[in-house]
Amino acid sequence: MDGPRLNPEKDPEEWTTGDEPMTGPQRSYLRTLAQEAGEEPPGELTKAEASEQIERLQRETGRGTD
Repeated sequence: MDGPRLNPEKDPEEWTTGDEPMTGPQRSYLRTLAQEAGEEPPGELTKAEASEQIERLQRETGRGTD
């Protein structure tokens, strides 16, 4: 099935709201992932930075993988 993807992934650096503070759900999930990875939870991040950290920690912990 060709055509535009319904939910295309966009690089966090290209987000128009990427420089806003991370959301509550991002903060909570980052805290959980950091604990599982044996790291300190990050401080204040932007939405884009939080998304990048979530992706990194998901790879390290094996969460969020198919």
